[in-house]
Amino acid sequence: MKLSVKGCGYLGAVHAAAMASLGHEVVGVDPDARKIAALAEGRPPFFEPELAELLRSSLESGRLTFTTDTAAVADATVHFIAVGTPQGADGLGADLRFVDAAIDDLLPFLEPGDLVVGKSTVPVGTAARLAERVRQTGAALAWNPEFLREGFAVRDTIAPDRIVYGLASDTGERDAEILDAVYAAALQRGTPRLTTDYATAELVKVAANSFLATKISFINAMAEIAEVVGANVVELADAIGYDERIGRKFLGAGLGFGGGCLPKDIRAFTARAEELGRGESVVFLRNVDEINLRRRSRAVEMVAEALGGEVRGRRVSILGLAFKPNSDDIRDSPALDVAVTLHDLGAEIVAYDPEAIANARVGHPQLRYADGVEQALQGAEAVVLATEWAEFKALDPEAAGSLVAQRSIIDGRNVLVPEDWRAAGWDIRSMGR
Repeated sequence: MKLSVKGCGYLGAVHAAAMASLGHEVVGVDPDARKIAALAEGRPPFFEPELAELLRSSLESGRLTFTTDTAAVADATVHFIAVGTPQGADGLGADLRFVDAAIDDLLPFLEPGDLVVGKSTVPVGTAARLAERVRQTGAALAWNPEFLREGFAVRDTIAPDRIVYGLASDTGERDAEILDAVYAAALQRGTPRLTTDYATAELVKVAANSFLATKISFINAMAEIAEVVGANVVELADAIGYDERIGRKFLGAGLGFGGGCLPKDIRAFTARAEELGRGESVVFLRNVDEINLRRRSRAVEMVAEALGGEVRGRRVSILGLAFKPNSDDIRDSPALDVAVTLHDLGAEIVAYDPEAIANARVGHPQLRYADGVEQALQGAEAVVLATEWAEFKALDPEAAGSLVAQRSIIDGRNVLVPEDWRAAGWDIRSMGR
């Protein structure tokens, strides 16, 4: 099929490359000329495992092209909207300017029978509003939410765990057949396919993210109690995780969640619920957000405690800047937040991350960045493991101890074995145990 993808950021670039790899002819469109030039050369403008290889192979096949010219979508029959919906500058709600602009750009090129497919995460009610504008061209609108996990985006696109179609009541059957052809490879493998109305499809993504955020903040709330009573939150999570109704996934206590989805989405969901007169239904999400932010403050307190109550002038090594491993995304990153807060308190920060340093430098040039783990640890009086990259989890306590000035580490992700570090003479402090 001939597809277009409007918006070539994280979501759009992955989707375009993946669809081309499945045999479709795809044109990716974005107004950012530098981004388009990089993608056209097979260079992703962000780090995502497996994407560079997929991008190059799709370009070499001739099925994938990138351009800044929206007119290039004219030959396509299915048009994906994959632009960002950031948190609005004037409040918690989602900024839909980019979604509206994408629709505006597409309208002149839509033909009767075309299908516009929204993938961006939007407040409930958005699709119904946009559908009226699309209908005037004879085209139809569907909403097909994405469920990508950063670090696993390629496989989540090619082999998703479910596919959801939000469809109009009158053209839904035809539109579903078109989308079935787009996702034929996944459907042939038995991927569950759900068809819903617009509102349900819009709610699926924010409901899923709200649930995950709640689960993470729940175990972090338990970590706050565990720290007071002397319990071990990791063992607690293991014990309750055996309950099939609960499960162990997303019960990792530590610095909490960040990134461009969970924090933004729960805030936007709260704002939209209030607009609908049902703010009380999701008021708990404010507590979820508050708990999450408290864990960052707690990490800063633990550093101060490890240093005898004063961080000013003390050398602190921050291991990790991305909000999660296998990503260079620093949006709302707990790790970077801790680093900046300690710097503002007068600490001498030396930070290292395998992928996120370039992004961190742009927004926070005041921090000092190391070229590797050993350089970051050199002379440190306290170490904070802030992002659970594999190389940090595999650190040897003795080797690391030979580099630092003081053997003191805060395990912000509960991924180290405390007994091993204590045996090597380290003062190790974990979050919730």
